[in-house]
Amino acid sequence: MSFVSERVRRIKLSPSVAARAIIAQLREEGRRVIDLTIGEPDFLTPEFIREAAKAAMDRGETKYPPAQGTAPLRRAIRARMLEDTGQDYPVNQIIVSTGAKQVIFNALAATLNDGDEVIIPAPFWVSYPDMVIVNGGKPVIVAATPETDYKLTPEALEAAITPATKWVLMNSPSNPTGAIYSCDDWARLTAVLARHPHVWLMTDDIYARLNFTDTPTVHPLQVEPALASRTLAINGVSKAYAMTGWRIGYGAGPDELIKAMAIVQSQSTSGASSVGQAAALAALTGDQSCVQIFADRFRERRNAAVAALQKVPELKVVVPEGAFYVFPDCSALLGKKTPGGDVIATDTDFTNYLLREAGVAVIDGHAYGAPGTFRLSFAAALEDIAAGCESIRAACAKLV
Repeated sequence: MSFVSERVRRIKLSPSVAARAIIAQLREEGRRVIDLTIGEPDFLTPEFIREAAKAAMDRGETKYPPAQGTAPLRRAIRARMLEDTGQDYPVNQIIVSTGAKQVIFNALAATLNDGDEVIIPAPFWVSYPDMVIVNGGKPVIVAATPETDYKLTPEALEAAITPATKWVLMNSPSNPTGAIYSCDDWARLTAVLARHPHVWLMTDDIYARLNFTDTPTVHPLQVEPALASRTLAINGVSKAYAMTGWRIGYGAGPDELIKAMAIVQSQSTSGASSVGQAAALAALTGDQSCVQIFADRFRERRNAAVAALQKVPELKVVVPEGAFYVFPDCSALLGKKTPGGDVIATDTDFTNYLLREAGVAVIDGHAYGAPGTFRLSFAAALEDIAAGCESIRAACAKLV
């Protein structure tokens, strides 16, 4: 009999974590690998944020913080949430956690009973289905296609809802596709949710400020405020402020839900890092020009990656509107053979071939619920993006 629980055996190691381990091993062996798997900005956290953290430490803010988050940070989040969602949440309806990922996990742990369903549009962030499973729920994967710019349609949402549906989990801009839901998109989707009052909405907005369009990112609560009574809005400082290692995320929602999440958190991690919270407070209340600087640099890299990948005839590239990933369709290459005679049968075979042949690390689309695709991160130096994409082009040209 296995010592490991049945629940844990049903989930898998995060593919991005696994990819980093393989890359580290290859580099230890002396191989040159261009890593385009990274899901984090390659910039330093802005100096004013780092200085705020140092000042907090010098003031002695290194003790256990309140389990739900410090009052100054939750007040700053309240102001940010009003700007981002149109909702003025009291501070008791805001929770600070060890990253946005923990906010999602807490919400699922606090609300799911065995067999409850969570609708997840695919392509999805790799952790969503496993977090549902480990908390006793059932992920209901609804495929979106390049024809809809990888966005969930209202017809597909309507068809997926059952009496067992507890949540719909949305991510805009999307990891891995960069798709952004417009005001019209949200209007159609929220109209469906309005007809199903037992279904709650969870929005992962962690990339909301990395938007390359001419229109600000729209939150569904700005379109349909009545859904606030059954919506959890989630964000954090990781992506927009280059603060992934500080591990600060936050969520805002109905009082009963936040109280339940706080109970879960009190018995797991308790409060998020006090120094991290001081840094996050500085990020949210300080000079915001860094966010636009980062977004502009990501847009430049997006343009370079898309232009280079579009030179590969067999790849179909939907131009990402936000985040820092491009998600090409490589299905036209499946069935071809490598110079060594191996058949590229799956997208995993293809990404393994790129790693071996081209020395470029990307993540297969199967991990994101979209076989026949792959994710390339452009959160990397322009020279690495250019070299990596050229190596991909050359490797694809060798397939017959």
